[in-house]
Amino acid sequence: MRALLVAAAGLAFAAPLAAQEVVRTERASFRITPVAQGLEHPWGLAFLPDQRMLVTERPGRVRLVGADGTLSAPLGGLPETVARGQGGMLDIALPPDFATSGTVYLCQVQRGEGGFSSTLVRARFAEDRFERAETLFAAEPRATTGQHFGCRLAFGPDGMIYMGLGDRGRMERSQDLADHNGSLLRLTPDGRVPPDNPFVGRTDARPEIWSWGHRNIQGLAVRPGTGQLWLHEHGAQGGDEVNLVKRGANYGWPRVTLGVNYGGAEITPHRSLPGMEDPVHVWTPSIAPSGLAFYQGDAFPGWRGSMLVGALRARALVRLTLEGDRVVAEERIPVYGERIRDVRIGPDGRVYLLTDDRRGAIWRLDPA
Repeated sequence: MRALLVAAAGLAFAAPLAAQEVVRTERASFRITPVAQGLEHPWGLAFLPDQRMLVTERPGRVRLVGADGTLSAPLGGLPETVARGQGGMLDIALPPDFATSGTVYLCQVQRGEGGFSSTLVRARFAEDRFERAETLFAAEPRATTGQHFGCRLAFGPDGMIYMGLGDRGRMERSQDLADHNGSLLRLTPDGRVPPDNPFVGRTDARPEIWSWGHRNIQGLAVRPGTGQLWLHEHGAQGGDEVNLVKRGANYGWPRVTLGVNYGGAEITPHRSLPGMEDPVHVWTPSIAPSGLAFYQGDAFPGWRGSMLVGALRARALVRLTLEGDRVVAEERIPVYGERIRDVRIGPDGRVYLLTDDRRGAIWRLDPA
């Protein structure tokens, strides 16, 4: 695989990108086409049925992006967002009935008694604004720390919405079932608790929790044809994980990890423990994965069935090959030195990337 030139600091796009250089990888060749620019730390992306896009910006905005890349003014009508540390306006997801309901779900950080928390917001998209916005859920207890909010969203084949949370920088919270943080939550579309959640009826657990023992969930997607929900999460210094989600399972953080703390201090001597799920795939050193999508389109036939992962620290698109429930190969595709915050598959079968920068952009991969 031919290495790409790294973009110089301060440039919106590197010269080779503007020149539409062909990127050759193991199973596909493509050009990177800039779709939109001028976005401040874009975080999440959702496609409308007509291929326009809704994109979130971490400082607290949502914009409508035309098929030609035109950016709207920030869309109003949403609750106030707290843009603190890693928090802000984060993920966005459309339900299966969007074409008739116009409903949009967002994960944003809000202020409340005791600090800040990740919240699930539902609103109706009305072209130039949102209407009837309501906060359906807020993670408890809140905290004043500005890190590890998680906030990835995905609709499952069961029609429920799944919401991935981080440990808020306090690792012990992930092993406390009385704390939402450090968990994957499962909610009905109106924010209620499904009666078949694993911890319903327990007085020592939050009933919204579906799985727990997570550090900071940053990618969440359903694998086509299987109904399986997969996620990835940040480790500390190493120990980023890809996990196959299981009902009621404990994924071990911080009692189990393949990483060490920043500076090299040991977090735990355990790499595996009875009663805790082992990861399917681990990155050490850390790549800081962000965004996750399974590819099933026609634009890149050689990528069908692959898991595509953005990487912040590694500044790459990572392609994982799966056989059954195992990762059997990994390919890292550098993308002009940019931090990749999200990966989405468009209705056109192309791959879309969000670059995490003060002058961030939406890129499209077009087959060469």
